[in-house]
Amino acid sequence: MTDITVNFNSIITLTDDDFYQLCRKNPDVKFERNAKGELLIMSPTGGETGNCNVEIATDFVIWNRQNKLGKVFDSSTCFKLPNGANRSPDVSWIRQDRWDALTPGQQEKFPPIAPDFVLELIGATDRLQETQSKMQEYIDNQVKLGWLINRKARQVEIYRQGQPVEILESPKTLSGEDVLPGFILDMQIVWN
Repeated sequence: MTDITVNFNSIITLTDDDFYQLCRKNPDVKFERNAKGELLIMSPTGGETGNCNVEIATDFVIWNRQNKLGKVFDSSTCFKLPNGANRSPDVSWIRQDRWDALTPGQQEKFPPIAPDFVLELIGATDRLQETQSKMQEYIDNQVKLGWLINRKARQVEIYRQGQPVEILESPKTLSGEDVLPGFILDMQIVWN
């Protein structure tokens, strides 16, 4: 199954609260919303991609528990980006001071904040070009560092603000650089 884009804009414009309620009333459907207000119905991941996602996220959680620098989020978390899009990266992280600046209500619903870091893992149903566009959208909306991991091609695209995309072939590790101080992802869990 591929992702489906639905445009209701000529009929109804969903407010942020409407979109939140739509997601809550349909918990078995994963929605995103692009900057044009179109709904994106996302297909679920397969077993291999889901397992790889959780293995990667575990490393982030362990690093974050040890360093206590911010909050780690899974692929179920939807963020309201500055351009109006609602996006759910596979793994994301926000510095603690930025998270604490949100109200409890903002933290509870779809946080109106761009993560400091995002990771997208290409799954069997994902289209590379669409995911690359999503990565660029993240960077254009204040995300500082992004990793697009393509397991089939054994490539990682690294997105940074104000820099061209860097493409790595079969890297052994990835560094969180100054965004995730001291974080190193052992890519063996991805390539195996």
